[in-house]
Amino acid sequence: MASSSKSFVLFITLIFSTINLSLGTRHLLQTTTPSIPSLPTIPTLPTSLPPLPTMPTLPTMPTLPKVAVPPLPAIPTTLPQPTLPTLPTTQPALPKTTLPPLPSLPTMPTTLPPMPNIPTSLPKIPSIPFLAPPPATST
Repeated sequence: MASSSKSFVLFITLIFSTINLSLGTRHLLQTTTPSIPSLPTIPTLPTSLPPLPTMPTLPTMPTLPKVAVPPLPAIPTTLPQPTLPTLPTTQPALPKTTLPPLPSLPTMPTTLPPMPNIPTSLPKIPSIPFLAPPPATST
């Protein structure tokens, strides 16, 4: 019982807080907006820049003395041909090797074994006296 009364009080509190919130919202929506103060003005920047300082002049490069370079040796236009050893005209004979004979593979049977005979008539099922109907009593 105490649990249900706590739930009821909580529910009522929630309703009143919701009403309070909606009334506050309505009040804020119906009021006039206050005047916003104007923003301060930003001073303008000068458009012309001061002149750049002049660059100092660099010293001139000293001239290097001229050095006499000996001429490059001339490359011969024909190169000497190397002498290659002569190849033999006949190839040496390869040694004869004999391989062992391959093992014989087992042979597969070509005929199938005979099929067993399927009986065409059903065998006689023995009767069980317990399951048989009782003998007739009337003659």
